[in-house]
Amino acid sequence: MRDFQEFALKGNIVDLAVAVIIGAAFGKIVTSLIEDLVTPAILNPALQAAQVDDLAKLSFNGIKYGSFLAAVLNFIVIAFVLFLIIRALAKFKREEEVIAAEEPPALDPVIQSQERLTSAIDRLTQTIDAQK
Repeated sequence: MRDFQEFALKGNIVDLAVAVIIGAAFGKIVTSLIEDLVTPAILNPALQAAQVDDLAKLSFNGIKYGSFLAAVLNFIVIAFVLFLIIRALAKFKREEEVIAAEEPPALDPVIQSQERLTSAIDRLTQTIDAQK
């Protein structure tokens, strides 16, 4: 039981569960976008010409190609939205890399103290050599 608890509560399992839930919600949003906005705005002339009220009701000899068209439309919208998200994330990452490249690297305090100590020893050596 303890092994199962450790497995179930690992971070990647919880992250995966959150991703699935958000993905399901995102799917509902995309479906609503297609059915409520895209279909009426873009496909209404075609649907009126076919004398059909709903895209899913398009059929020919019992073949419901309207449902297939709706699924393809959903896929295209999801793929396009994911493309835009990935593109925005890549742009943000590139901007972070440019900012990181422009910033001078922070000096390590240990290295700074070693350099000061070395320079103090060099000055002391020069002073001793000058007194000889």
